Amino acid sequence: MSPKEFLGKENEILITKAIENAEHQTSGEIRVHIESKCRGEVLDRAAWLFKKLKMHETKDRNGVLIYLSINDRKFAIIGDAGINKVVPEGFWNDIKEMMIDHFKKGEFAVGLVEGIEKTGEHLKQYFPWQENDVNELPDEISYGQ
Repeated sequence: MSPKEFLGKENEILITKAIENAEHQTSGEIRVHIESKCRGEVLDRAAWLFKKLKMHETKDRNGVLIYLSINDRKFAIIGDAGINKVVPEGFWNDIKEMMIDHFKKGEFAVGLVEGIEKTGEHLKQYFPWQENDVNELPDEISYGQ
C-alpha cells in the first residue's frame, strides 16, 4: 500500500480539516508527512524533511512536523527553533504517548487528528493566533515514497 492510500481520502480530509482548525488557535504551522519507510534514524529523517518542506522558513520559526513511516512503524514530532526556545522539556511527550496509544490499535487517523488538535492547544499558549495571521505552509498531508 502506498503512503497516499494508507489513510484513505475521507481520513485525509479529516486530517487536513484538523490542521486548519488547530491553526485557528495558534500562529504555529502544523504539517503531517507520511511515507512507507524511514531512511535512517526517525528524528534525523524528520529533521531532513522539515528542512525540505521549508518549515524552518516561517516568520516565527514555529512550525511543527508530525512524521509517520508506515511500514517500519516509526513516528516523530518535531518543532522548529522558535518553539523549542520557549516550551518546557518534554513538551511533546503527552501528545506522542496519546498518538502511540491510538497507533497501537490501528487508529492512525484518530491518532493524527487528536495529535494535531492537542498540538494546536499546546502551541496557543506560546504562539496565539493573531488577527493578521497568514497561513505560511500548506495544510494538506505531504507524502513520500
